Amino acid sequence: MDKPVHLVEFETMLLSRYQLSSRRRAHGMLERSAYVLLSRLAIDGPRSIRQLSDALHLDASTLSRQIAALLRDRLVERIPDPDGGMARKFRTTAEGEHRLEAERAAIISGLERVMRDWTPHEVTAFADYLRRFNSSIEQLDGRPWPRPITSGRLPHR
Repeated sequence: MDKPVHLVEFETMLLSRYQLSSRRRAHGMLERSAYVLLSRLAIDGPRSIRQLSDALHLDASTLSRQIAALLRDRLVERIPDPDGGMARKFRTTAEGEHRLEAERAAIISGLERVMRDWTPHEVTAFADYLRRFNSSIEQLDGRPWPRPITSGRLPHR
């Protein structure tokens, strides 16, 4: 590995391997796409397929299949556009919020176990580097992802 960026490539490959583990299904956890969609709806509030497609950079057919699975599992619901527009919007249900919060709590618990020997300063520095890394990707892509308020917790709707 000749350059530091090669180390980043290798470590991000490992991180994605751990993140996408098959243990998710075995433990009744949400699919990654469901977790991402529910997280975005929790931050942004109700959104149409087009708005979600633009935000997530997914084609409408892929997103429609993902939304259909969330509807089937009663994790989201269709609602009329609160602003009076023609497009129907989707919002998380109480069950969707519950599952998202349970999933988030399980992930946080796992991260706490992984970083139990880290100082608070090290955890904060790591989070800052991850935010910078993700923000650089978003800047190149032209699609920033909304961030939680400075408390480090995502808003609860």
